[in-house]
Amino acid sequence: MVTIQDVARVAGVGVGTVSRVLNHHPGVRSETRKRVLDAIEQLHFTPNPIARSMISKRTDFIGVMIPYFTRPFQNEMLRTIQHELALLHKELIIYNVESLSQRDYYFSEMPMHRKVDGLLIISLIIEEPYALKFCELGFPAVLIDAYSPHLTSLVVENMDGAYQAVRCLIAQGHQRIGFINGIKDGDFKFNQANDRLIGFHRALGEAQLLFDPELVIASEWNRHAAQDAALRLLTREPRPSAIFTASDMQALGVLEAARILHITVPAELSVMGFDGIELGELFGLSTVQQPIHELGVLGIKKLIELIEHPYQSSELIRLPTRLVERRTTMANTSAAPDTSTHT
Repeated sequence: MVTIQDVARVAGVGVGTVSRVLNHHPGVRSETRKRVLDAIEQLHFTPNPIARSMISKRTDFIGVMIPYFTRPFQNEMLRTIQHELALLHKELIIYNVESLSQRDYYFSEMPMHRKVDGLLIISLIIEEPYALKFCELGFPAVLIDAYSPHLTSLVVENMDGAYQAVRCLIAQGHQRIGFINGIKDGDFKFNQANDRLIGFHRALGEAQLLFDPELVIASEWNRHAAQDAALRLLTREPRPSAIFTASDMQALGVLEAARILHITVPAELSVMGFDGIELGELFGLSTVQQPIHELGVLGIKKLIELIEHPYQSSELIRLPTRLVERRTTMANTSAAPDTSTHT
């Protein structure tokens, strides 16, 4: 069966351009339009009748698809999105995703039924067939904290953020640095965990410190799992003088483990998180601040642009993080430098 991507390949254009030609969009140059029409004729392509007969009707509802709906990082972003939509007099519909089958059902059905004018997809990978279907049907969607080459994607510089965090700890004299990462191998395979591990490795390598796999543990992205992981790290000898975590909630679990073991933070243990959530600020947590507010505002802005002009080319927008030092980190004065850790 000939698909829209086959037409795009033969015509030497993007899928969005083919969609614009199929929908008689005026913003296509005549020579480009001819190439697409020639490719359609050559391949005997018959457009999806749903795509051709789709009538653009506005509902003033915006969908947000989000996994689990439990992480504070996502909840804080949702507050921003809700505020921005209220200013635009639009309503929010939340699609909570708890399994791959549920995610794929939404991806398959949502563009066909048009219950919302557009969709923000947060921290979820969309596989290529679904992304191409979105393009073919002209269904506006923006990814936040995830990436697809076919859809506008807003991503955070996770590798650099982790690198900056660990580099800061090394500059403070810490050489045995533990890392509690988020799990990478769950249903949704969050790439953030892999990116933050790469940043951790990069900082150690730049400082010529050996990587010790015994100091790296992956846990669920929550306080209780991280507390268990931290208890394992902090009962090893020699124990780390600092622990970096892939999320602020995990860092709070480390603080609880230190309290249980009567380890003083930061005098005996420095703790650094990642996210910049409000709860971390209350605990004086040093962290890597994600641009949570900016992600929400820009995500809505880009989605509204796509709703008004559905056949724009996709964009990849990278947003930087910011290191925030508070009360849970300080210079390591408890021991002389351990030169045996150098390569």
